[in-house]
Amino acid sequence: MRKVLCRLEEIVDGGASSAEVSSSTGGFSVLMTRVGDTVHAFHNECPHAARRLDWAPGKFLIEGRLLICAAHGASFALDSGECIGGPSRGAGLKRIAVQVIDGEVVLG
Repeated sequence: MRKVLCRLEEIVDGGASSAEVSSSTGGFSVLMTRVGDTVHAFHNECPHAARRLDWAPGKFLIEGRLLICAAHGASFALDSGECIGGPSRGAGLKRIAVQVIDGEVVLG
């Protein structure tokens, strides 16, 4: 059975959203960014301080095509998770595999 994270239209083009995933170790938050009809997913955790990237659950700071860490200002490319600037430079976001199937964003 596939794990549905959200519907594609729930993520604004050029924006971000998140979903919680349960696991045997307590679960984790998935950060999803959308560029056109493509969704990229990452662990919702800044590599600089190991804290969530959202300033409130599911609310992210986006400037242009960059996701900005609410805590320390590191900036990450929406499509690759590469750190473009700030204290996390050189350490990008950890990617999570997702697919868009019949308008749903699913793990895998």
